[in-house]
Amino acid sequence: MERLGSGSQAGIAAARLSQAQYDANFSDLHPRLDKHEALVASDRCYFCYDAPCMTACPTSIDIPLFIRQISTGNPLGSAKTIFDQNILGGMCARVCPTETLCEQACVRNTAEDKPVEIGKLQRYATDIAMEQGRQFYNRAASTGKTVAVVGAGPAGLAAAHRLAVNGHSVTVLEARKKSGGLNEFGIATYKSVDNFAQREVDYVTAIGGIEIEHGKALGRDFSLSDLTGKYDAVFLGMGLAGVNGLDVEGNNLDGVEDAVDFIASLRQTKDKSVLPIGRRVVVLGGGMTAIDAAIQAKLLGAEEVTICYRRGKENMNASTYEQDLATANGVIIRHWLAPKSIIGKDGKVAGIEVEYTAMADGRLVGTGETGIIAADQIFKAIGQNFSASGLGALQFERGKITVDLEGRTSIEGVWAGGDCIGTGEDLTVSAVAQGRDAAESINRALAAGLQPATAVA
Repeated sequence: MERLGSGSQAGIAAARLSQAQYDANFSDLHPRLDKHEALVASDRCYFCYDAPCMTACPTSIDIPLFIRQISTGNPLGSAKTIFDQNILGGMCARVCPTETLCEQACVRNTAEDKPVEIGKLQRYATDIAMEQGRQFYNRAASTGKTVAVVGAGPAGLAAAHRLAVNGHSVTVLEARKKSGGLNEFGIATYKSVDNFAQREVDYVTAIGGIEIEHGKALGRDFSLSDLTGKYDAVFLGMGLAGVNGLDVEGNNLDGVEDAVDFIASLRQTKDKSVLPIGRRVVVLGGGMTAIDAAIQAKLLGAEEVTICYRRGKENMNASTYEQDLATANGVIIRHWLAPKSIIGKDGKVAGIEVEYTAMADGRLVGTGETGIIAADQIFKAIGQNFSASGLGALQFERGKITVDLEGRTSIEGVWAGGDCIGTGEDLTVSAVAQGRDAAESINRALAAGLQPATAVA
C-alpha cells in the first residue's frame, strides 16, 4: 500500500491529502504475521544453546525458547516466556531497534543470509495472548507494603507490575492525563496503531493492586519527601520532560516547533486531516525523534522534508534501518550542517540558514561556509533533558539521577530507572529492564525490613 502523498498548498496547512491517503500513510508499518508466516519465520531459528540474541536483549528474554514454542504451535506458552522477562513485550516488539540488538546478534545475520525476524515473532505471540486476555500471573498474598511509582511510562509500568505480582500495593503518579509515557506520546503513529499503547496499559494493570492517579506531577503536586513519608518505598520512572532549546536568531518565529510536541499531537489525533503541516519542512537532529517527525511530516503531505544533522551519518543516533526508512519515504537527510539562524517573513518561518561543519582536532567546528534552505516549518529534535524539580537532596550525574546496579538512589527507600537515570539508554526495552530489576530490589528490601541501602558512590 502506498505510504506517500503530496500537497500543493503554500505555507502550513491542514488537509493536504485525501482521507484514503491518510489512512494508508498511517496504517500499521509492519502488520502482524499470520500463523503460516510465523511458523515459516520460526523454522529459520537455529535455537542456539549460547544464544547471542538473548545476550543482546536488554531484558534477557529467552528468545530461542519462545521461538521454539511458536514453531510447535504454542503461541501462549511463547507469550509467557516473553512476559516473564518483559511485561511490555508487545510494545517492544513494535518499537525496539531489533536491527541493532537481538537481530543484529543473530547468527544468521550474514552477508549471504538475513536474521530471524525476532521482533515480528515476538509480536505474533504477545498479540495473541493479549487478544485472548490471558493473564499468566497471580498476585501473591498482600504484604501490607505500599510503593509509590512516579511515572506511568515503560519503566514505571514494568516496576508496578512486578511489585504487584509480589503482593505489594502500588500507586502510580502520572503527570499526564493518560498512561503509557513514551509509548503513548513519543513514538511514530504508524509503529503502534489501534490504540495499542492503552490496551497494553490495561493488560499490565489487570494483575490488580495497581492504582494510577493522572495529573499528578512531581515538583508541582508533591515532592519526593512527601512520598518517602507516606510509602514504604518509592520508584522514580518519570522519563525526560524537558526539551533542549535552540539558541539561534529567529527561534521564536511562527512555524518553529518542538518535534516531541508534534509527535505527541499526532499520537493523540484520530483525524490526521486536521493537523497542519508545512509544504517545506526542516527537521533539526539525528536521533529517533528527528526520524519519526520527518517521516510523519512527509506522510501528512509535506512536499519537501529535510533532516539537517551537524555530524556525519555514522554519528546519528537513529539506526541505519530508520535512516533508510526515512529516505524510502522521500525524506532528504543532509549531514554536516548546523543551524545558524532562522529566517522569517511577516513573523513566520521562511527558511533556515545553516553552516557547514567539520571535525578539527577532535572537535566539531563550523567552516564558515553557509547556505539557506527554504522552509515554512522547522521541527527541533535536538534532545530532551531531565527536570529535577521536587527531588530534594538526591544525587545526580550528568544531569540525571545516580543509581547503583540495582537502581537504588542515594536516598534510602528510593529507586529509579528509565531515561531519568544516568545509565538510561533512551530505549523502551532498557527502561522496562530497569523498572523490573528495581522492583525486584525493592521487593527484597521490603522483605528484609528495608535495611539501609548501600550508599551510592
